[in-house]
Amino acid sequence: MNWPATERLGLPPAPGGLALVQDLLNTAPAGRPDSVDLLADGALDRAQEWADPAVRGWAAGTGRGDVRLTLAAADLPELRCLRDQVRRALAAGDCGGEAVRFTSAPVVVGLAGDGTLTLEPEGAGARWLASAVLAEGLLAQASGTWRRLKICRNTACSAAFYDRSRNNSGVWHSVRGCGNAAHLRACRERRRGNAGGEREIEESSISL
Repeated sequence: MNWPATERLGLPPAPGGLALVQDLLNTAPAGRPDSVDLLADGALDRAQEWADPAVRGWAAGTGRGDVRLTLAAADLPELRCLRDQVRRALAAGDCGGEAVRFTSAPVVVGLAGDGTLTLEPEGAGARWLASAVLAEGLLAQASGTWRRLKICRNTACSAAFYDRSRNNSGVWHSVRGCGNAAHLRACRERRRGNAGGEREIEESSISL
């Protein structure tokens, strides 16, 4: 399981290195009773269990060699802050919100043998992850895939998903789940509104 946070929600990963960004976002609780914060304070072992396969998945998905990352307790609040900043950045892209300033993260620009430029993360712990996540976000913006990484419109869920619809119109991580629930709520509200309107008409008729 390369992307444990995303796969625990039953979601397919985003393509290439963008899956690391998605997986970081999905370490947050996602509106389910059994969903826990994988980066919570005091849960270093759980955070490391998430990071190990996620970093391996990133290395495999981007054609890099084996990468090993060791997290410390002090990394957890920094990673939660990064997670929130990326979530805000995605929301800003949707509605023109305020600019987001990210935590400093070193990235080295390399020149491959075939003449292509590469972005290589540097640092340790949370700094390395921030470097990798921001590099992948920049590459995704350049390739046009960043706009397909979205947060489920159901605020009780907020799962990060990759929109594979042809016209990039998806707003729910699951149309059958969160989408149907939203439609049912809207339908009930319309019915209540119609019932209230009918009562007002009846009361007006009686008073006449």
